[in-house]
Amino acid sequence: MKIQKSAEDYLETVLILSRQNGSVRAVDIANALNFSKPSVSIAMKNLRENGYVELDGNGCIRLCDKGREIAERIYERHTVLTDWLTGLGVDPIVAAEDACRIEHVISAESFEAIRRQRDGGR
Repeated sequence: MKIQKSAEDYLETVLILSRQNGSVRAVDIANALNFSKPSVSIAMKNLRENGYVELDGNGCIRLCDKGREIAERIYERHTVLTDWLTGLGVDPIVAAEDACRIEHVISAESFEAIRRQRDGGR
């Protein structure tokens, strides 16, 4: 299923924050992305209504299966592309910024070719 870049970014951020902190609240996402809390709340409501995240009784945000699948795919693309660009000599900060843009639009075929090349053809 194709979702918007912004939704992918939110899901990826929930994944990263949950790995770092264990639990994730809207304020954590707002701080990580430098967005307003109301904007994050609206996005989380939309993601929750579409079955990508759930909110527990303590206000913590968790990825549902389909949200986790998207988040992990985007995060993998981000890390592989960042590593690949850095390996080409791109400054790590620039590589991470470029990877963030590329990860949403690259085809599966091109991504797999980059991953294979980065991994030495394996």
